[in-house]
Amino acid sequence: MEEWSSKRLDVRTDLAVEERERFPGDGGEVSGVVLKEWKKKEKGIHLTEVVIKNEEGARNMGKPVGTYLTLEAAALEKKDENFHEEVVSELAGLIGNLLKHHGIRTGGMEREPSSILVVGLGNPGATPDALGPKVLEHLMMTRHLSLEYGAEFCQKNGYPILSGITPGVMAQTGMETSEIIKGIIGETGPDAVIVVDALAARSIHRLGVTIQLSDTGIHPGSGVGNHRNSLTEETLGVPVFAIGVPTVVGAAAIVHDTVGAMVEVLKRESGTRRYGDYIEGMEPEEQYELIREILEPQFGPMYVTPHNIDERVENLSFTISEAIHKALFQ
Repeated sequence: MEEWSSKRLDVRTDLAVEERERFPGDGGEVSGVVLKEWKKKEKGIHLTEVVIKNEEGARNMGKPVGTYLTLEAAALEKKDENFHEEVVSELAGLIGNLLKHHGIRTGGMEREPSSILVVGLGNPGATPDALGPKVLEHLMMTRHLSLEYGAEFCQKNGYPILSGITPGVMAQTGMETSEIIKGIIGETGPDAVIVVDALAARSIHRLGVTIQLSDTGIHPGSGVGNHRNSLTEETLGVPVFAIGVPTVVGAAAIVHDTVGAMVEVLKRESGTRRYGDYIEGMEPEEQYELIREILEPQFGPMYVTPHNIDERVENLSFTISEAIHKALFQ
């Protein structure tokens, strides 16, 4: 088995599937990590499961131990209701199976449903960061019905006991998100938390067309270098599941993706050929650091988002909310 170098290409990403792609081969060679991929060709959907089994795998991947499920579909960028319904069905199945694997009961008349708190992270005033709040706008909450009519009412109608909160961002509230959520959990006692958030990707091609689901919780703002208190089972005391969509990518990562083409252009002319040879001879980590050294003093750690991000976020917020409904309501 090949011994992996501890030196990592530090291009910021929240996606486990992109961390796996740092390694050559099909990813099965990564110690402590199990990879499974399958395609629904007739639906144009590509699914990936990355299971980080132990601490060695966590070190290799730079992510906590747990399961990461990724749904990719290029057609998600279009406003196609029929296709979004296909994605809803696939995503609902992933959500339902992951919850059941952790003993979380969804709606159903044969058993008392679990109580689930959905948290929509982000800033509703900033479109690339508004996914979480928009998903919460579309969800049907039922906890108030269980309080008024009893848990039996929800069970009889096949409802989960669902509640939700959009905690805002620290600049708006003056409080860490984890502080707000801990207070709510202390008062309402949910069996599990589902957190919805916008993510950062390494590749611009994944923006708005990729959905990641995990059972490891979430680290708000970590993808853009803004490390806040984590929302995990360890910090909140209940299982935490995360649903996220990448909406931004670092400018340096975009430039890094074009290095190959740039090298070819430089090598065509005698006056710039030596620069092309120099860059081509660098390791990927060195190339990326050089790009950051050039860009960030001029522009700062800039992030880029698609021109139609408002439409994409709006469409995806419906897709994710409907998938949550389908997974939880029977």
